[in-house]
Amino acid sequence: MSYKVGIVGATGAVGQEFIKLLQRRQFPLSELKLFASSRSAGKQIEALGRTYTVQEAKASSFGGLDFVLFSANGSLSKELCPAAAAAGAVAVDNSSAFRLDPQVPLVVPEINGHVAKNHRGIIANPNCTTAVAIMAAYPLHRAFGLKRMFTSTYQAVSGTGAAAMRELEDQTRAWAAGQPLEKEVYPYQIAFNALPHVDVFQENGYTKEEMKMLNESRKIMALPDLQVSCTCVRIPVMRSHSVSVDAEFERPVSVEEAQAAIQAAPGVDLVDDPENNVYPMPLDFAGKENCAVGRIRKNIALDNGLAFWAVGDQLWKGAALNALQIIESLIK
Repeated sequence: MSYKVGIVGATGAVGQEFIKLLQRRQFPLSELKLFASSRSAGKQIEALGRTYTVQEAKASSFGGLDFVLFSANGSLSKELCPAAAAAGAVAVDNSSAFRLDPQVPLVVPEINGHVAKNHRGIIANPNCTTAVAIMAAYPLHRAFGLKRMFTSTYQAVSGTGAAAMRELEDQTRAWAAGQPLEKEVYPYQIAFNALPHVDVFQENGYTKEEMKMLNESRKIMALPDLQVSCTCVRIPVMRSHSVSVDAEFERPVSVEEAQAAIQAAPGVDLVDDPENNVYPMPLDFAGKENCAVGRIRKNIALDNGLAFWAVGDQLWKGAALNALQIIESLIK
């Protein structure tokens, strides 16, 4: 069988990755429709051996489609995902609009793919940083019983979008030429800097991005009592997020068992030989489907604790790839 697919937000960074991955994974596609805002309507995109004209995304746009992949802002998703579902399509949404809705499955196929079939027309894709972190944490949870996590993230600028990538490039060129560094996307210079500020600050002092790590991890791993504290940092890396994790478990841990659990897990690679300077890095996992885990060691400050480092392409496993894998799991 083949399927009719729509992409909302097709001209954005994640939308472009959707298109690349449909071809890379040889998705059984009979028809593709590309949607974006009215500003981008009429734009021509070369993909999959033909030219597509971008249409304005409207509530009436989705008739006849089997699946619609959304990479838009939350308010647009709230408006259009129900319209896509009402038209008979399955909407897979990459925004935060539906992630904590108890009626909407929040899915990472390697972890809780079975819940996708319980959808009511809308399935939520997790936050990019959460996806990378729990691809590493979940195999260890199965081995030892996860109790709590303390995480620090090192997030690439592409997580903010194409304008942020251009800003880092422009600031780097300006710095090399001895020129003033202009800033528009971030409140401070991002080149040669680290900003402990991703998303909006909340009353409790955490940002929305940091709270996503707590709330989404609980829902995806079905651990309602899981304790998580997170600090999210934007760094001058183009692509792939990294996460430092200190985790405490219910049962005694060993490095060897932890490494074996990672090796046996789908969608994640063990890259862990620090004596030979082998560990995951963003440069090595940009444009790769699997996440990676390394620097696994016993945590000397926690009972039954492990410390480890996880890396993954947030435009793929943290966004476009995971959404496409959700559709593939439904087809299977």
